Formats: sequence, C-alpha cells, structure tokens
Amino acid sequence: MSAIRHDPFPGNAAFQGIYSHAVETGPDMRLLHVSGQVGTNENGIAPPDFEGQCRIALEKLETVLRSADMTFADIIKMGFLLVRPEDMPALVTLRKEYLDGVRPAVTTLYVAGLVSPDWLVEIEAVAAAPSSRS
Repeated sequence: MSAIRHDPFPGNAAFQGIYSHAVETGPDMRLLHVSGQVGTNENGIAPPDFEGQCRIALEKLETVLRSADMTFADIIKMGFLLVRPEDMPALVTLRKEYLDGVRPAVTTLYVAGLVSPDWLVEIEAVAAAPSSRS
C-alpha cells in the first residue's frame, strides 16, 4: 500500500496542489521522522536571506531522506517554522520547486524565534515508504 491522500475540503487557490488535508499509511509502511532542518551550511553559517536558508534546509532534508532510501515523494507530513510572515510567498514558491506535486499534510507556524537569531526557517518532516524498499 502506498500513502493515500485525503482532501475533503477545497483549498485556498494559492496553496492548491501543494498539501493534503490528511495522508493515510498502511501497516506495510516504514516511517521516518526527520528533525527540524535549518539553513546553515557545512560550517554552521546561515545565509542572510530567507531563500538561501530555505534552499539549504530543503537540500539537507533531501539528504536525510536519501540516507533512508526515500525521496521528497515519500513525505507525508511537513512542518515549517518561519520567523517572518513576509517569507510565506517565497516558501510556497520553493515548495513548488522542490516538492513538485508532492502533497503532504502541512502545518506552517510563525514563531518569535528559532534557536539561533540568524535562522529564518526550520523544516521538519515525516516520510513513509513501503517496508519492501528497506
């Protein structure tokens, strides 16, 4: 069984096709819970701009997924923590670019701050893949 996406309500046009209201998995699935990924490079330095940080965080997420033989297509739940509301349009654009049609269940929160005052975004995820792929 692969993940089944449930969308009983019409979505906001700006977010159409980039999330599901719910995603169901079956007993033959293995789950991967990915800790929040932030936009710092290998030296721990964050670019000053949201887009740069978000790209790095998404690329780090992709690396973690690959380590478990998974891809963005296996993501069933994502959480986005943003420090600034004005970064939401850029997040939507980057999600469409990186996730290209993947529709996980999503929660996006605006927070007062992250662990470092330089961080503008943190991205967490849950992915599911068939047990036979392990």
